[in-house]
Amino acid sequence: MAATEKQPVTGAGPFNGILTWVDRRFPLIQLWREHLSEYYAPKNFNFWYYFGSLAIVVLAIQIVTGIFLVMHYKPDAAQAFASVEYIMRDVPGGWIIRYLHSTGASAFFIVVYLHMFRGLLYGSYRQPRELIWIFGMVIYLCLMAEAFFGYLLPWGQMSYWGAQVIVNLFDAVPLIGPDLALWIRGDYVVSDATLNRFFSFHVIAIPLVLLGLVAAHIMALHEVGSNNPDGIEIKKHKDPQTGHPRDGIPFHPYYTVKDTLGVAVFLIVFAVIMFFMPEFGGYFLEYNNFIPADPLKTPSHIAPVWYFTPYYSILRATTEDFMWVLAAAAIALAALIVLSVKSARGKIGTAAGTAVLLAGFSTLDPKVWGVVLMGVAVLIFFFLPWLDRSPVKSIRYRGNLYKSALAVFVIAFVVLGYFGTQPVTTAGTVVSQIFTLVYFAFFALMPWYSRMDKTRPEPDRVTG
Repeated sequence: MAATEKQPVTGAGPFNGILTWVDRRFPLIQLWREHLSEYYAPKNFNFWYYFGSLAIVVLAIQIVTGIFLVMHYKPDAAQAFASVEYIMRDVPGGWIIRYLHSTGASAFFIVVYLHMFRGLLYGSYRQPRELIWIFGMVIYLCLMAEAFFGYLLPWGQMSYWGAQVIVNLFDAVPLIGPDLALWIRGDYVVSDATLNRFFSFHVIAIPLVLLGLVAAHIMALHEVGSNNPDGIEIKKHKDPQTGHPRDGIPFHPYYTVKDTLGVAVFLIVFAVIMFFMPEFGGYFLEYNNFIPADPLKTPSHIAPVWYFTPYYSILRATTEDFMWVLAAAAIALAALIVLSVKSARGKIGTAAGTAVLLAGFSTLDPKVWGVVLMGVAVLIFFFLPWLDRSPVKSIRYRGNLYKSALAVFVIAFVVLGYFGTQPVTTAGTVVSQIFTLVYFAFFALMPWYSRMDKTRPEPDRVTG
């Protein structure tokens, strides 16, 4: 056999001839070995490592149910709401497909948020996994876009007015804002043109990008290897005979079996919610969305779906009085940076940047800064690999400073999410402002408290 010719599939089986034929024309067996049977993962994965595979399961549910919904949905302002009702009432099995899709949207964000939280727990964004984290965050941005575009499609009251509010935020962008909002809507108001644009993005453009990013995320993960609860690299200790990590086990069959158990438990919980409480008290499906969109009747309280509400709460918290607090926080952070940086260029750059920021605070409308803060609240996650200066990765070996900061950050995220669903009140605004500062302090102060934290030495091998 020629040196370049692929080895046939070994082992007895009725399909070996077919597999050999395919493998000589497409690297099927090679992909199986590289990404499953011969991909060695740390042997100490725990509960928090279920959510990556669960995200893939929910993505599959969303794509399959979306295909069936598109068969009956009409992307037309005059027929969209009626077509959803037709799916729910007259299409055989249509109601279960719609509830699978609507419940799946919230399940997607629950799984993704828990997956991100695991990264914060065990330092999965640290070297050499920075690119994996960046791919993951781009996936998160695409999910937000996908959810936003899909939210308008039922053409209910909350869909219509929620889209109106969010698109109008772009109008606040200096110089290009009005033209940008007009381009997104395709009209001067949310209309049939907007619905068609959002439908094309939701059904075609974003899913294609998402699939490519998920593939890139997994390929980058398998290139550098998975992180583990100890935060140490299993590739440092390899068996001299096989070359396999001593603290690793093949992903298949060990973790495929473990993930199957996680998927089974998840689907049970998912089914209970879908069959018995698909609206989930108005958080998964708002009650106003069962009313046809009426451009002449504004709902008494407009709020986005729960997974956007932490950022919406930050937007609403940015008032004229709060700008003075932000200015004081910016000055304090700049002073801290100047005291920490040794180079004169760094000190001058920090002072100049702070001066420009303060000038912007005084000249631009607080609404503009609300939009900016809402965007920064999402994009700041991209910088975690460079903000975290701790000598260890895993929370197992970090001190009380990081553990306390992470706990307070999670509380701030949940509180902001709750107040984002509630009508505006004076007390709610003050609480949102306090936790907005806490949210940004977690990231802004990370270079200092992560370095000051009293850590324990990491073990040489994984501990289980």
